[in-house]
Amino acid sequence: MKTETIGILLLPVLLWLPAVTTAQPLTIIPEPQLVSPQRGNCIIKGKLTIHYQNADSILILPAIRYFTSALPSKIRYSIKPDIKVNIQALASPVPVMIFEKTKKDFFRNEQYNLLVQPKVIRIEAGSQAGFFYAVQTLLQLIPVEFLNPEMPEWSILELPCLEMEDYPYLEYRGLHLDVVRHFFSVSEVKKYIDVMAQYKLNRFHWHLTDDQGWRIEIKKYPKLIEIGSNRSESMTGAYDDQQFDNTPYGGYYTQEDIREVVSYAAERSVEVIPEIEMPGHAMAALAAYPELSCNGGPFEVATSWGVFDDVFCTTEPVFRFLESVLEEVCELFPGRYIHIGGDECPKTRWKTCSLCQTRIKTEGLKDENELQSWFVQRIEKFLEQKGKQVIGWDEILEGGLDGKATIMSWRGTEGGIAAARQHHDVIMTPGSHCYFDHYQASPELSPLAFGGYTPVDKVYHFSPVPDDSLTPEQKVYIIGAQGNLWTEYIIDFSHVQYMAYPRALALAEVLWSNPEHRNWDSFSSRLIQHFRRLQLQGVNYSNDLFNVTSAIFADSVSHQLFISLSKQIKDGRIYFTTNGSDPDSTSFVYSEPVPVKTSQLKAKLISGLGPTKTLSRNFRLHKATGLPYELTFPLKQYDAGTAFGLTDGITGKVSQYNTWVGFSGNDLEATLDLRENTEVRKVSVNFYNKNRAWIFLPQYLEISVSDDGMDFYPVARQEIISNEEPNSIINSTFILPDQKMRFLRIRAKNIGICPPGSVCEGQKAWLFADEIVVE
Repeated sequence: MKTETIGILLLPVLLWLPAVTTAQPLTIIPEPQLVSPQRGNCIIKGKLTIHYQNADSILILPAIRYFTSALPSKIRYSIKPDIKVNIQALASPVPVMIFEKTKKDFFRNEQYNLLVQPKVIRIEAGSQAGFFYAVQTLLQLIPVEFLNPEMPEWSILELPCLEMEDYPYLEYRGLHLDVVRHFFSVSEVKKYIDVMAQYKLNRFHWHLTDDQGWRIEIKKYPKLIEIGSNRSESMTGAYDDQQFDNTPYGGYYTQEDIREVVSYAAERSVEVIPEIEMPGHAMAALAAYPELSCNGGPFEVATSWGVFDDVFCTTEPVFRFLESVLEEVCELFPGRYIHIGGDECPKTRWKTCSLCQTRIKTEGLKDENELQSWFVQRIEKFLEQKGKQVIGWDEILEGGLDGKATIMSWRGTEGGIAAARQHHDVIMTPGSHCYFDHYQASPELSPLAFGGYTPVDKVYHFSPVPDDSLTPEQKVYIIGAQGNLWTEYIIDFSHVQYMAYPRALALAEVLWSNPEHRNWDSFSSRLIQHFRRLQLQGVNYSNDLFNVTSAIFADSVSHQLFISLSKQIKDGRIYFTTNGSDPDSTSFVYSEPVPVKTSQLKAKLISGLGPTKTLSRNFRLHKATGLPYELTFPLKQYDAGTAFGLTDGITGKVSQYNTWVGFSGNDLEATLDLRENTEVRKVSVNFYNKNRAWIFLPQYLEISVSDDGMDFYPVARQEIISNEEPNSIINSTFILPDQKMRFLRIRAKNIGICPPGSVCEGQKAWLFADEIVVE
């Protein structure tokens, strides 16, 4: 190998400029397994020489190339292969950096040992990934301001002396990106991979095909790009608004683009995992080749988000098509895994397709669920012949699964637990903790998102390996976890970064660091230091870590309503007001839950560590505020976040499901105890009308009263007139005759089943209600 020697002296410095030092607590993310701080510093002030053994260059050179390219521009270096470093090197007046392949057979695959001494930096590893991750840790030891191009010239770099042994907790540490709903360039994808690699995430799940577009060039089927990569328009705003921009949208990656990204990722020890969706989410492919469907089309590339009935048929031409596609995919992606989707596949077309029904009979299958499993297993066997391991979403378990496919559990962790018990490898990615398209702050403080609420501290407290649901032998099948970023509401790359970071950093530590040593206060403190690092690298990120969050509860005896305020970080104070003014450092300091006695509370964290937004909570105070109630049909979900969501003083908001109380197929029937005979003149309830989300107005609302809680008699009834507005709130108000009552019962009659012609025809209808206001 040709020796590359670049002689280098650090640039001159103004005499008054002090040395930059790291004599402070380490801020490494993810936190290493074992660190032993030592006295002193490694001082680099003249020349840095990098040594490595040429025989191990295939493992070491990617790390050296990355290290030298990532160093601040003012640092110079020399590289010397084939030089045996011995004890004399340690006595050299010039600091040396040594990359050495371990001779220890107990080293884990991605393990590295890092030793920093006054005159030597030694990295020991047994794999390319191990060397690469050692370099990432070393780069984090460099003070962040060295990344600042506006920083004056300097002459001394000090690194803290330490000894470190580090390795990952879990093998699979993934981050996903949907490029179908919105497309991102090769350079943007590379930047996404760059930040992943810095924090030791090692699997990039590239979601390349779906209903709304086909984004990968397949030479044998050019129409996939000519037709399938383009849609006529895109949805804008919330899904239920059903608004479109009337603007054609497209984009795809050539095979050269794919190779470029895969090679770039490999240099950073990241495996790229393509997802080619089947048998569902196939509208883009069917638009290009309608003969692959059950009914022959014609089809258009989907312009709205959601799930569509038209899927791949189960005929031989379909499998010839898919196998040919996968042939090219396997050539482009040399890694172990191919993701085939398998989620959200309606069986509607299969049930009425004579060819699919014949397939069920000839293969001895019981139903369409088993047909899906048969479909997946056939593709799995094909890919096994190509030396690939299949990944599928947890729906592929439905109908049984005989192969060894890896299960990606997204509908909670239950699918992953079931798969581990069947000895399938499992990647945990539940929507509750790992869906980064969810809100990370209150919706009113955030850009439009898919829904849900997943702040960074919730991600950090995720446990991918269940403590008590699996035996020790079964737990070994949980190989890791993944953060997913779907882009229906994410139009540009800056927004991608905002949604991914810092949550991806929290997940990185969950997957790398020892769970016994995990500490939120430590992580959040280190994370704040990394915000500056991200900023200097041009990475957008969310500051929602600095926002105040709130919870509502009522005293069980007095039924007084209280609001508790909290912050994710330990630093700073929460200030609040109850008069409508914006809080500042002269406002009330929060120390304990605040009784709700006014219609508005505003709160803000003041820490000096980062920008923060003001939280505002509005309340509707009335005679039933804070009172408990009994439900004839108890809730399983959608409880507005409390046990008294119908009397918490907060009214529901459009497109914010967490502010509503919801009933699937059942009636709202709530009985309130007003605690004493009370004069009531008016009762009102709001209902949500959002048919595209399966939410319908009730048929009628009925009010009954009682003195003893046993015998009720009706006092008012109101038919609910359906409103055609697609996303609206309907108020039902009753003016009652002058009377006193102790118990009040409200019944709203659910329509039961979604009506013909609706998107959810034949399914259970949801009824959403908010505050029961008693005046």
